[in-house]
Amino acid sequence: MTTDADTVPADTAPRSIARNLLAAALIFAGLSHLFWARKDFQAQVPDWVPMDKDGVVMASGGVEIMLGGGLAIARRDRVRVGRIAALFFAAVFPGNIAQWQGQRDAFGLDTDRKRFVRLLFQPLLILWALWSTGTPKVRR
Repeated sequence: MTTDADTVPADTAPRSIARNLLAAALIFAGLSHLFWARKDFQAQVPDWVPMDKDGVVMASGGVEIMLGGGLAIARRDRVRVGRIAALFFAAVFPGNIAQWQGQRDAFGLDTDRKRFVRLLFQPLLILWALWSTGTPKVRR
């Protein structure tokens, strides 16, 4: 099996632009977790999470800021940061499901249909993180 260093595609202009847009979006979202949208983000914390909802929102906001910074500056480790971002997007997906199932209004998602459509975008974020960082296919 080859290593990432052997299979990482060259950083192209479209990938670089996409990665930097994702970095900016993550930093913006992280800051909104900490300041102006804390209540809305609390609507996405599932009731089964055994922690203070505000604490979860603050912590996830900090993670988003770090991931955004990592995407913006990482060169050698961009694949690793992309994979971590993809895992983060997968990890917070239950929150989106909880918002839909609990019929919790936030971010203008005030109908079941809007909350359901929001669910369809999470896989796109995962793919965006992986593609923009050039995550390679593993060869045997």
